[in-house]
Amino acid sequence: VTLVRVHPSLGSFLIQLEPQRAPLTVANFLEYVRSGHYEGTIFHRVVGNFVIQGGGFDQEFKEKPTRDPVPNESGNGLSNARGTVGLARTGAPHSGTAQFYVNLVDNPALDPQPSRWGYAVFGRVIEGMSVVDQIGAVATGDVGPFEGEAPLKTIVIERMELL
Repeated sequence: VTLVRVHPSLGSFLIQLEPQRAPLTVANFLEYVRSGHYEGTIFHRVVGNFVIQGGGFDQEFKEKPTRDPVPNESGNGLSNARGTVGLARTGAPHSGTAQFYVNLVDNPALDPQPSRWGYAVFGRVIEGMSVVDQIGAVATGDVGPFEGEAPLKTIVIERMELL
């Protein structure tokens, strides 16, 4: 069992990774965890009753450099259910790098369809979902370059540890 504890400024939560279902995505995430990439990054996108997203920007809202994107593993049978962790990406299917999100509710619209790629789930929160919900309930607005969906009070990921 592969576990990563996330320490945002509001507490901590524990993610159980799914290397059997999303091997490339998990390996990619663990590289970022081990290198310390996530330390000092923020949850820059919080959408109530949808997702919290982070891991890509520092506290000055500068995007951190990333490695090459990973192939999209959204067809792995894991659904974007409440508490699952997925790899964020742009509209391009194979563009996911370091940013991740946690589903605050069941989001089947993020799952793949026969006609399009989905968003790859690679883990789930098994402890501390109340902390995730707390982040998901913060006041948001226009902050730095982010319009409407950024926490008004910065939520920093202080560190992540592989257990």
